[in-house]
Amino acid sequence: MVKMSFENHIMKQFDDELEEIRTRLMEMGGKVEQQLQHAIRAISEADSKLAEQVIIEDRRVDAMEVDIDEACILIIARRQPAASDLRLVMMVTKAVNDLERIGDEARKIANHAIILSEENEPSVGYPEVRHIANSVTKILANALDAFARFDADAAIRTIEEDKQVDLDYKTALREVVTYMMEDPRSISRAINILWVVRSLERIGDHAKNLCEQIVFVVKGKDIRRR
Repeated sequence: MVKMSFENHIMKQFDDELEEIRTRLMEMGGKVEQQLQHAIRAISEADSKLAEQVIIEDRRVDAMEVDIDEACILIIARRQPAASDLRLVMMVTKAVNDLERIGDEARKIANHAIILSEENEPSVGYPEVRHIANSVTKILANALDAFARFDADAAIRTIEEDKQVDLDYKTALREVVTYMMEDPRSISRAINILWVVRSLERIGDHAKNLCEQIVFVVKGKDIRRR
């Protein structure tokens, strides 16, 4: 882990502003992480009320994105940050966008949970959902932890973990399509499951983006096209 320091400015207020956006990003990350967990529970437990709560909470996530973006713009305008300070501010502006997208995908999962909860037929594809959901939840938690500690090495390890999610996603697609071919009555339910696993795969991608931005902040290297 590389220890980052943003506390060498003449004006302590600048230090406080940088720490504030960092703290607010972590708060948003915690909210999104909870939103994802609740969306997954809503699917597995056919809990439409919990799914509705996820949808409502997404509005709060959207508001947090706007507030943090505005704070970053003010820092750039007032302080004209450079070097690692500028990288941190730019990272936060990109990270809030990825977190907001994760919240959107959690909301989509919640919408499908409501639809699935209204059907009385046996579940199709839930094992695939649980498997990918467990992996994606872990990746998001690791990404947020890497940011909290400015741990570029942990971020890189998490990026590698997302490759397995991509493979599991392709496997889940094949299995769910097989369900549809074997039992046409399952098509409606299976299509909803396909959208759920698609949202989970996208959440993994956004978590990977967070890790790439952590490496950029800590090491000043852009690894997006490596």
